[in-house]
Amino acid sequence: MFYKYCNLSTLLSVGRTASEGQGSKDSSKLCCPTQIEMATVSMDVEVGRDDKKKGFYQDLVLAYKTLGVVFGGLVTSPLYVYPSMNLTNPTEEDYLGIYSIMFWTLTLIGVIKYICIALNADDHGEGGTFAMYSLLCQHANIGILPSKKIYIEEEDLVSTHPAVTRRPSRLRRFIERSIVARRLLLLTAILGMCMLIGDGILTPAISVLSAIDGLRGPFPSVSKPVVEALSAAILIGLFLLQKYGTSKVSFIFSPIMAVWTFTTPIIGIYSIWRYYPGIFKALSPHYIVMFFITNQKRGWQLLGGTVLCITGAEAMFADLGHFSKRSIQIAFLTSIYPSLVLTYAGQTAYLINNVNDFSDGFYKFVPRPVYWPMFVIATLAAIVASQSLISATFSVIKQSVALDYFPRVKVVHTSRNKEGEVYSPETNYILMLFCVGAILGFGDGKNIGNAFGVVVIMVMLITTILLSLVMLIIWDTHVVLVALYFVPFLILEGTYVSAVCTKILKGGWMPFAVSLLLALIMFGWYYGRQRKAEYEMANKVTLERLGELLAGPDVHRIPGLCFFYSNMQDWLTPVLAHYIRNLRSLHKVTIFLTLRYLLVAKVDAKDRVAIRRLGPNGVYGCTIQYGYADPLDSEEDELTGLVVGALRDYITEEEEEVALLEEAREAGVVHVRGKMRFHIGKDTGFFDRILLGFYEFLHSTCRSALPALGIPLQQRVEIGMLYKA
Repeated sequence: MFYKYCNLSTLLSVGRTASEGQGSKDSSKLCCPTQIEMATVSMDVEVGRDDKKKGFYQDLVLAYKTLGVVFGGLVTSPLYVYPSMNLTNPTEEDYLGIYSIMFWTLTLIGVIKYICIALNADDHGEGGTFAMYSLLCQHANIGILPSKKIYIEEEDLVSTHPAVTRRPSRLRRFIERSIVARRLLLLTAILGMCMLIGDGILTPAISVLSAIDGLRGPFPSVSKPVVEALSAAILIGLFLLQKYGTSKVSFIFSPIMAVWTFTTPIIGIYSIWRYYPGIFKALSPHYIVMFFITNQKRGWQLLGGTVLCITGAEAMFADLGHFSKRSIQIAFLTSIYPSLVLTYAGQTAYLINNVNDFSDGFYKFVPRPVYWPMFVIATLAAIVASQSLISATFSVIKQSVALDYFPRVKVVHTSRNKEGEVYSPETNYILMLFCVGAILGFGDGKNIGNAFGVVVIMVMLITTILLSLVMLIIWDTHVVLVALYFVPFLILEGTYVSAVCTKILKGGWMPFAVSLLLALIMFGWYYGRQRKAEYEMANKVTLERLGELLAGPDVHRIPGLCFFYSNMQDWLTPVLAHYIRNLRSLHKVTIFLTLRYLLVAKVDAKDRVAIRRLGPNGVYGCTIQYGYADPLDSEEDELTGLVVGALRDYITEEEEEVALLEEAREAGVVHVRGKMRFHIGKDTGFFDRILLGFYEFLHSTCRSALPALGIPLQQRVEIGMLYKA
């Protein structure tokens, strides 16, 4: 049930201004409608030009900021790509083939897939695999849970993708009818999200460890434990900075990444000129074919190392909520992509003349006079590189919590201008523990690289699958065009997946273990929420049922004002029937309060509260709408005054109801929240006993669904309700 808000005052004032503006000098020269329309069009054109200029400059500023958040992992990949490869007596042709593979991987996956296609598959500005799943659920009946409606339908507040109006495709009808297909789709989205979080664990670990390892070149006496300890300390400091928000972090980090992005290709150009000027002949795919013909199985296994050249590209999509599509496109095409092409070309040119230096492929190709400046820049850049996947992890956790597929954790909006810029304290510190554990547990960068390749390519393959569904179901793309996208990328990424799976026993097991743990948490939460939703639907309290309950001879209307909280908007919670049946009473004035989260920064005061009468005398429904930058920790008197004021305006012509409201408020205010829990008895099945018990554990440890509203403890009442599992 949605409330439509209209405000004509602005439109009327614009019309008055247009007609009064010239009439003040000569009333006989009033503008005719055509003149007014032409003047309006002219004004709109000028405003449009100014907006375009302003928007372009904002995109440039955001593009600069993306260097410190989005592209850190991608642009620092030269630190660990060659060192992660298990090369054996490499030749000039081998290096040319490897560079050709990296160039075309960056071009096809980075430019074509992500920059040109995937960034358009956003869900209200949010990106990532779970955002695509959310988008599919909004345009087709393929969701499993009746997820919370956090997006409103008014176009003036939030712009949405147009829903499909044509006859549903065969694929869409098949998925909607098949519960197995719907569950497989959910499982795919969950796996993509879990792998991305695994990426968020490994990116900081491998980036910082690879950079600090540069100490061992000039100082061989520096041991691996020292490098690991320094790396762990740096990462702890980085995670402690996260609470200040992406904007502030990117403001600090972007200059560092800008220096890195523009200095490494300069060294690359120098290396090309000095060692191998003809390196760009390797852009021909002929060298890829020759590489596999010559190396065969060994060449296929080496793909587990070359895939690392595209690590961090998935953050472009997952971090979309923190920035904008145009800013990410501008930054990638004008700086990141050229920088990587030239840096890898320079590294390869050096290695062709120094074939056995691949184990330290970055620092060896840096000229001696600039070694230490580059070491400092590389270390700082590696720290920044960790930011891209940390921010992406916050985004996907927020999306899954909003869709009710993950236990509720605290999500803090760190920007008043960007809804997608979030920070989660619990997620941040758990990530920190896992990152430090990966460094101290693996130690060797090659083992972390093996694990890293697994999560990177799995996320990309899942993105390809979901993006193809978005094209077919939402964009209504012709099946031939979808096939031209899906088949080549399935072959490319499928080949990479087959190669990295050989690394499972050499470190690749870690992201699978983390993903399995996260998937178990999500599945346990999903199963419990599904069972709860089924119970609520079967036992919902309609307005007719509410009237019947209150009409009972032994039900009394007691003095006072009661706020009864409910997150169900189309009916009333079953806890209400439980409350009335057992207490045999309801306050004389009871307001069923629903908090609705909108994708806007702030909601105007005139639009914040909507009231409706629910039938029985003194019973009302109230919806409070709030944006992500609106504070929800106000004092109780402020909340009560806000709702009571809106209710008084609503019933202003009913003197009897107004008097009843004032009398109830003076008698006392109480805030009632309902809690429904599973009762797991002896006759509960083994499967339900395990999963619902796990859900109850998660439910008892996670945060409340309702935000803190500053309500005094003495006014809070919680009504518990058990129902048989």
